[in-house]
Amino acid sequence: MVTAMIAIFVLGYLLIACEHPLHINKATVALIMCGVLWSVYALMAGDHTMQESLQMHLGETSEILFFLIGAMTIVEIIDRYGGFSFITEHIKAKNKKHLMWTLSILAFFMSAVLDNMTTTIIMVMMLRRLLSDKKERWLFASVIVIAANSGGAFSPIGDVTTIMLWMADKVTTASLIVNLLIPSFVALVIPVWIATFFIKEGTIQTVKTEAEKNPQIATEHPHLSKAMLVIGVLGLLFVPVFKTVTHLPPYMGIVISLGVIWLVTEICIHRLHIDPKLGGRVTSAIRGIDMATILFFLGILLAVSALTQAGILGRLAVDMNNNIHQPIIIASVIGVLSSVVDNVPLVAACIDMFGELGDLADPYYCTFVEDGLFWHLLTFCAGVGGSLLIIGSAAGVVAMGIEKIPFFWYVKRITLIAFSGYVAGIIIIWLEDICPYFM
Repeated sequence: MVTAMIAIFVLGYLLIACEHPLHINKATVALIMCGVLWSVYALMAGDHTMQESLQMHLGETSEILFFLIGAMTIVEIIDRYGGFSFITEHIKAKNKKHLMWTLSILAFFMSAVLDNMTTTIIMVMMLRRLLSDKKERWLFASVIVIAANSGGAFSPIGDVTTIMLWMADKVTTASLIVNLLIPSFVALVIPVWIATFFIKEGTIQTVKTEAEKNPQIATEHPHLSKAMLVIGVLGLLFVPVFKTVTHLPPYMGIVISLGVIWLVTEICIHRLHIDPKLGGRVTSAIRGIDMATILFFLGILLAVSALTQAGILGRLAVDMNNNIHQPIIIASVIGVLSSVVDNVPLVAACIDMFGELGDLADPYYCTFVEDGLFWHLLTFCAGVGGSLLIIGSAAGVVAMGIEKIPFFWYVKRITLIAFSGYVAGIIIIWLEDICPYFM
């Protein structure tokens, strides 16, 4: 059964990677793959609790999907009312290289406050207003993915995996920021510096937003654009605050924010007599988001959950501990694997496998104590490692869906660039750990 499931996953992954040569949407393959994997598991495992397990994994996946739908809709509404024009007008980039540095650093710090997926949606939508050339946007969007994943790694609320490790008492807020801020920033700076050599010289040619093409919203109600930007951004910032205060999942916060902005748009349309046909309603914005990306998320996350339910990822963690027995190498390998499969089940398996090792007296296990080297490395590697492939992180999948970035284009142009920052960050974390011994 295990061999069959791994073979099916590898085949499906290869078909997803060959989306553009085969002219088959990746969502198609992901949905078929998840259905076949769960069917194989149901027929061969003899697990009587399979239905309950599937419902549990579907619930966890749905949380991400509802969050993604809500965030993409809010960003789409901001864009339709011309809200991003206020930001792009204040981005005073001298040239495209300066623009890349500006957007990357902005995405890095935004993802620490929001999360890497929401940050990527916002930044890529802004990017579509700033650059008209498709392939240039691919390069910029790829760098934004690296920036968002790097920025999410040093914040306890910046990524799902950092939240998991933080809630499991493996890392603390202060220690995480102190130990991972510099490595995460280096993991951004090196790839951005390399990527700037691939930027062609030329002026920045901005693209009109939907509202700018629509004189009734943009001209007759100029203050409405700024209001929608403020309400939308506050709605997105509300989500991490809501989670911290209520301990409810982030999708509940995004549902509230979406409901508020929906109410505001309806009031504005009626009070200001805006023609609903102009696309200012949330119902129209929902039709504008990329549902193929949503369905791809559904398929790929449920496919990985089938591997998790079959115990394949858990066995992988056990084998690494038994055969490698080096915390730095284990965390580094997990980071690379997180670019292939979802980092959430990998980190969950590591918490279960290595969670109690910090209580043992052997010096080897000192790295597994709270805020130990292993947990800091795992936090960094699981987050930043997802940048190695375009479908290795939620941020990458979102960027891929919005900009239609080809899988092999990313591998050819970006993977080694992202890997250089990944390795540099690991080295810095290791040096930070051994420096006290030389003082």
